[in-house]
Amino acid sequence: LHVALPRPPRAGQLLTLEIDYEAGEGPGVCWLAPEQTAGKQKPYMYTQGQAVLNRSFFPGFDTPSVKCTYSATVKVPEGFTAVMSATSWEKQKDNTFVFKMSQPIPSYLIALAVGDIVSADVGPRSRVWAEPCLIEAAKKEYDGVIEEFLAVGEKLFGPYVWGRYDILFMPPSFPFGGMENPCLTFATPCLLAGDRSLVDVIIHEISHSWFGNLVTNAMWGEFWLNEGFTMYAQRRISTEVYGSAYTCLEAATGRALLRQHMDNTGEDHPLNKLRVVIEPGFSLILGVNPDDTYNETPYEKGYCFVSYLAHLVGDQSKFDAFLQAYVNRFKFQSITADDTLGFFLEYFPELKEKGVDSIPGFEFDRWLNTPGWPPYLPDLSPGEQLMKPADELAELWAADGLNMEAIEAVDITAWRTYQLVYFLDQVLQKSPLPEGNVERLSKMYPKISKAQNAELRLRWCQIVLKNNLEAEYHKVKDFLHSQGKQKYTLPLYRAMWGGSESARALAMETFSATAPQLHVNVQNYIKKILGLEVAE
Repeated sequence: LHVALPRPPRAGQLLTLEIDYEAGEGPGVCWLAPEQTAGKQKPYMYTQGQAVLNRSFFPGFDTPSVKCTYSATVKVPEGFTAVMSATSWEKQKDNTFVFKMSQPIPSYLIALAVGDIVSADVGPRSRVWAEPCLIEAAKKEYDGVIEEFLAVGEKLFGPYVWGRYDILFMPPSFPFGGMENPCLTFATPCLLAGDRSLVDVIIHEISHSWFGNLVTNAMWGEFWLNEGFTMYAQRRISTEVYGSAYTCLEAATGRALLRQHMDNTGEDHPLNKLRVVIEPGFSLILGVNPDDTYNETPYEKGYCFVSYLAHLVGDQSKFDAFLQAYVNRFKFQSITADDTLGFFLEYFPELKEKGVDSIPGFEFDRWLNTPGWPPYLPDLSPGEQLMKPADELAELWAADGLNMEAIEAVDITAWRTYQLVYFLDQVLQKSPLPEGNVERLSKMYPKISKAQNAELRLRWCQIVLKNNLEAEYHKVKDFLHSQGKQKYTLPLYRAMWGGSESARALAMETFSATAPQLHVNVQNYIKKILGLEVAE
């Protein structure tokens, strides 16, 4: 939208520009029919701005390099509630809601949701929002824990500037794990596992309050500045709250995802570097090529680079102090990797003198501009005590003649979710298993094969497909009917399409039944996997 002004304005002059517009079916505004919600009674709408979709929601400078405050007045029908990523909101008469965001934010963080939603307090500055049928589960899962994460975050990274931290649990078709809209994270209902086992996703979104939302990448080609620092911050908070063994185990599952991704794309794929050259009109997050839709590189390779910087410093408390100084220096700004690394060398002049930015094989330039596996991997050995038993058990199950005595000697009843996830990742890597082993494994561990936890269900479904266990195909179908999260949905369609005739038939049948309840982007990615026509 190009606007011609009647006369040239003075520098610093404030202008009021009124634009009358309508937003309809654009990709940033999602309209859900009642059957796409959890309650199935009323329609729902939400917006998803990251990376460049908010231009279909409102006219604005849709780039992360520009930050501004905003306010909004939203009128909705009786029986509906509106919520936004804002520091204050009030309900006025005629079902009209008024929102203000008093801190400057980039356009992609402006978010709106309208539906049959209610709230419950879970802490002094936190409440959960959800459809009425989910609110009890949401309150139970998050009561009291959010404040602990916020307090640890503040201790590590400095003041939490956004006032409230609320979570909106979205309808099951929401395509992401979480979206860190300030003051109001949008989250998948898959996080309501009933046992608080998936709270690390919420720790991740909370960590964005400093990295991403407060200090922001100025270009999407340097998305690792948002995500690599956030993964590092998430794992710092997790270490303080849950200890290093658990956190290293979680990081090991992250490393496995990076390995999987790089095996899928090939290590030297141009998206596997931290600084991605984005062609005009190309969006990194939307992923033009379906294989790159959800790219682990900015997250996990970015995490490795931040860990490498910490390794160069060699003292955790000094690096924590640096992170706090970094946030303070660049808060409310949008920056480049050069700003970040320049500040790092300025903050540690002794490292600058040593020339740490150009150590052969670990040059900062190589980290940023060379695709491939990270040159440095942080030490995850504190997780060994949890990984070793899982590795050994997976070995036993992959053997030709099962040693049932040894298998029965391992008690997995006390294993935490991530230990089971790690175990299943190992089993998946060793699949297909010898004839009959998967059936026995399924019978032996109903805790796994009948799990309701989404992370366990995903891996179990992958194992069922990799071993062509047709007797449990219904579990794949049920899981794909129950949610539409991209990170769970696409790997299963890839596995079905790469499998037997009956697995391909299952893919087609499941997709035709579930397509209407999926986000349009996810529908298109699946169509590409299944070789179907994608409407432009």
